[in-house]
Amino acid sequence: MPDTIFIRDLLVRTILGINPDERENRQDVLINVRLHTDTRPAARTDDIRDAVNYRTIAKQIIDLAESSRFFLVETLAERIAELCLQDARVRSVWVRVEKPMALRFARGVGAEIHRERP
Repeated sequence: MPDTIFIRDLLVRTILGINPDERENRQDVLINVRLHTDTRPAARTDDIRDAVNYRTIAKQIIDLAESSRFFLVETLAERIAELCLQDARVRSVWVRVEKPMALRFARGVGAEIHRERP
């Protein structure tokens, strides 16, 4: 089983949804990511160049989400997974995109996906 690097509860504001107000007003979206990789090379050298740089990936996710205008959480999740798999060290990725308070009486709704390198 591969090692995991995670980004938990990354909060971004974006246009996401199908309703007219969602197309005009940015809303909070929570993003969680698990990057499956082998951390041993980085642990051996203690060098960021040998690691999956979660700070870089988080910045890329923020840029993607904040500049997007997707209708579906599934689309945003898929694009985030594609972005994460651009790092050749990432073997697979699990992504969860959640819209807090999107439904009355629910804490949040969203989508979870898992993608592997082809």
